[in-house]
Amino acid sequence: MYKTILVPLDGSPLAEAVLPHAQALATAEDAQIILLRVSVNPAAEFAFSEPSLASSLVDSLEAESLTYLQAIRARLQKAGLRTRFLIRQGAVAEIILQVAAGERADVIAMSTHGRSGVRRWLLGSIANRVVNHSPIPVLLIRPQAV
Repeated sequence: MYKTILVPLDGSPLAEAVLPHAQALATAEDAQIILLRVSVNPAAEFAFSEPSLASSLVDSLEAESLTYLQAIRARLQKAGLRTRFLIRQGAVAEIILQVAAGERADVIAMSTHGRSGVRRWLLGSIANRVVNHSPIPVLLIRPQAV
């Protein structure tokens, strides 16, 4: 039923709480896991006034994302899972949905960050936007305190 599982990660232990669940699902379904790291481009602030600073910042973010995703992929591959990763920039929820469509994912597995009240209103809820706009199932894990 599920052949491709998209797992968005932001580098936090809270986001990684979904990994055991995605791993169990991938094992049961003989599915591939696609790890996704979406970074918001803070370099946009400097793009016109300091282009070299913007470029350096983007390169640094991409290198950090690459190292992070390679480590996660290695752990999953060691467990016998077929895994690959993608790095993208942009509006996080929208990129998750675009990648899910482009990769023909069967399910999106992600953690919530458990924000509520004013923090959720100010920061928005990526998980909420993904759930409300995804044409495919979304597995949400609410992590325990990490």
